[in-house]
Amino acid sequence: MFKRILIANRGEIALRIIRACREMGVETVVVFSEADRGAAYLDLADEAICIGPPRSAESYLKIDRIISACEVGGAEAVHPGFGFLSENAHFADVCRSCDYEFIGPSSEAMALVGDKNSAREIAQKVGVPRVPGSDGLIESDGDALKFANHVGFPVLIKATAGGGGRGMRIAKDAEQLKTAIQQAVQEAQLSFGNGKVYLEKFIENPRHVEVQIIADHHGNIVHLWERDCSLQRRHQKLIEESPAPNLKQSTRQAMCEAATRLTRESGYTNAGTVEFLVDKEENFYFIEMNARIQVEHPVTELVTGIDLIKAQIRVAAGEELPFKQSEVCQHGWAIECRINAEDPDHHFRPCPGTIEKLIIPGGFGVRFDSHVYAGYTVSPTYDSMIGKLLVHQPTRPEAIACMRRCLNELKIKGIKTSAPLQLKILESNDFQNGLVDTSWIERNFMK
Repeated sequence: MFKRILIANRGEIALRIIRACREMGVETVVVFSEADRGAAYLDLADEAICIGPPRSAESYLKIDRIISACEVGGAEAVHPGFGFLSENAHFADVCRSCDYEFIGPSSEAMALVGDKNSAREIAQKVGVPRVPGSDGLIESDGDALKFANHVGFPVLIKATAGGGGRGMRIAKDAEQLKTAIQQAVQEAQLSFGNGKVYLEKFIENPRHVEVQIIADHHGNIVHLWERDCSLQRRHQKLIEESPAPNLKQSTRQAMCEAATRLTRESGYTNAGTVEFLVDKEENFYFIEMNARIQVEHPVTELVTGIDLIKAQIRVAAGEELPFKQSEVCQHGWAIECRINAEDPDHHFRPCPGTIEKLIIPGGFGVRFDSHVYAGYTVSPTYDSMIGKLLVHQPTRPEAIACMRRCLNELKIKGIKTSAPLQLKILESNDFQNGLVDTSWIERNFMK
C-alpha cells in the first residue's frame, strides 16, 4: 500500500479522497490554486502545496507543477479525482514515467475508451448495442449531411474527446447542421484541445443509465450495478439514483454484462463508468465510457456498501479485488442531488459569492459530501457544484420522502442554488412514478 498520495484536484472530491486515505492510514498531499488558498479541507491533508493562480490552465491543468508537487511532497501516487486531468492519458503517462503511480487505468486503455469513436468500435466488436453513428469522424459538412439524410434528423454532434456535455449539439434539420458542427468543434477544441467530432442518430426522450465497474490487475472485473442519471440540463446531471426505476431485471442484467464485456476487451483497470441510453422499449445503446471516478459515485457506494475511492487506491497498489460479482448486490434505494451554485430561474446562471449561512440536513441515511461552510466564497473560476446531498432508504418512496425533507432542511443563504428546483422535481408526479427522461427538465423548466 502507498504511504503518501497526492490529490490533483480540489473541493469536494479532494476532501472525499483525503477522508478515505486517512481511514486507510495513507498520508495525503493536496495541491491548490490561489483561489482555493485558505480552503478548510487543506488543513485536513498532511501537506498542501500551491501550484499557481486561479485559472485552471495555470494551476490544476499544469502537469509540470503537479509533478513538482509530487516530488516536493514525497508522494508515491497521484489520485486525479474527476474533471481537470483525470482523463488525460498524457498525464497518466507522465506520472508513471516519473515513478508516481496514477490511480486510474493505463494510458493506453484511457486513450482507447476516452476517444468515443474508438470506444464505439470496441462496443461493436464485443456485441454491445450502439446508437447508429457516423463511420468514423466527420471530415466535412458534406459527410455530415450524407449521414444525417441516411439515418434521418435529428442528429447529435459529439466531440470524440472529453465529456460533461461539452462539444455536443443537436441539429434538427439540414439548415442547423453546419452551424451546430461549427459550435461543437469550437467548444471541444477549447475544452479538450481536440475539435474532432462524430455524429449519432438522436434518440428522442431516452433515459440515461450508466453501469459502474471496477477492475483489478489480476483479471477480475466486477460491475456494481447501475445508476439512472436521466435528470439533466444541458447534458449535465442534476439528480441520480440507484437502482434505476422501472427497469426490467433482464434489461439491468444485460446492460451490466455488456459493460463488463466492453471493459474486458479494452484492457481497462481501476474504476470506470459505461454509459447507455435506454429507449421506451428498453432497448439500450452504448454511448461512452468515462475513465475515472464519477461525480455520482456515492449513489453506488450507498446501495452496494463498497467504498469506491478505497477500491481505486487498492487496485492501483496492485491488490486483488476483495469481493466477487456474486457478492455485490443492491440494498435499498439511494438518491443524489447535486447542489450547484446557480440560478435555475435564469437559465441556470452561475451564482458565485459568499455563503452567509449554511444548515446541513442530517438524520438516518443522510449524507452530504461538500467542502463548503458558512463564510466560504464560491469562486466564479470553477464548476458551480458545491456539494452532493444523498439519501439511502429501504425503498424508493422512502428515499424520495427523505430527500424532500432534506432539501427543505438545507439552508444556504447568500447565493442561489439548484435545491429549490430539485425539490419541485421530487414533488412531481412524473419523478415519483419514474417517468422522466433526459429532456424532461428542458420541457418542464427551461421553456
